[in-house]
Amino acid sequence: MSPDARSSESGAGASRAPGAQAAASPRTALAPPGTLPSLRFGYGTNGLADLRLDDALALLADLGYDGVGLTLDHMHLDPLAPDLAARTGRVAHRLDALGLGVTVETGARYVLDPRRKHGPSLLDPDPADRARRVDLLVRAVRVAADLGAHAVHCFSGVVPEGTDTDTAWKRLTETLTPVLDAAACAGIPLAVEPEPGHLLGTLADFHHLRSALGDPEPLGLTLDIGHCQCLEPLPPADCVRAAAPWLRHVQIEDMRRGVHEHLPFGDGQIDFPPVLAALAATGYQGLTVVELPRHSHAGPHFAAHSLPFLRHAERTAATTPPAPAPALQQAAPPHGAPSATHEGSSTR
Repeated sequence: MSPDARSSESGAGASRAPGAQAAASPRTALAPPGTLPSLRFGYGTNGLADLRLDDALALLADLGYDGVGLTLDHMHLDPLAPDLAARTGRVAHRLDALGLGVTVETGARYVLDPRRKHGPSLLDPDPADRARRVDLLVRAVRVAADLGAHAVHCFSGVVPEGTDTDTAWKRLTETLTPVLDAAACAGIPLAVEPEPGHLLGTLADFHHLRSALGDPEPLGLTLDIGHCQCLEPLPPADCVRAAAPWLRHVQIEDMRRGVHEHLPFGDGQIDFPPVLAALAATGYQGLTVVELPRHSHAGPHFAAHSLPFLRHAERTAATTPPAPAPALQQAAPPHGAPSATHEGSSTR
């Protein structure tokens, strides 16, 4: 680990209290009707890749967003370039000045390998390659602490060809252990995302990981609402209620059943008011981040149109009575079955 990847005690973000959310009990009660808090919406920088980071942050603040999902990438706070702590401090100052919250996301496509999308992963056969991904995630935790982020997002990766599932799970638990240790020290939740086609692809897979690791306190969940529509057995609103005790980060976009393609709002099949009503009823106060990584060519347009859509759906949600919470763990469909689609398992 290079020195510039470590938190700087003199950096502007070092004095900020990390936005870690307290672990929720599996018996977390839903808020009663009429008392639902406003949700906090953000937009992902992976959907604004053609903008300089400072311009992207200013745009989101001007549009009225509450925060940003900051993907660490070569164009936006490169986690591998020199002087990371100093650059992070400058971003922390900018976020403070604009009044934006932040989640740190780690889904950059080519930040570690210019030839392998999302490679190497936590599941790679080569221990040195796995260690490079671990190093990136530990750096992300330190960046998140300096930014006052409310979580660090990550995902498992696709099972490599020739690797059996048991071996893949063993690699995942081993590689995540030092990242969880760093997260515990920093007071930042690590929010693992079920990703279609990955080893950890469903909510049921998240619970498998939780059990395998002994339910460590820093381990939380990133719930992507589109992924729920794509492949979960429960409707998206029920997924929110089932995931509530472990929810640390939320991504949102439209999607169709069985097709892993992130779509602008209104282009898919999701009924958003019940989803937002369920999310508000859980008391979740982290960011709900619009996730349109394939729409950077028109990022400002989609950022401008997404927030009014979500606020309208939220107002509609305020009149939607809360539904009862379903069982917290559900059987998963066959692993990876719905993922042979446009975006597939590793082309997000």
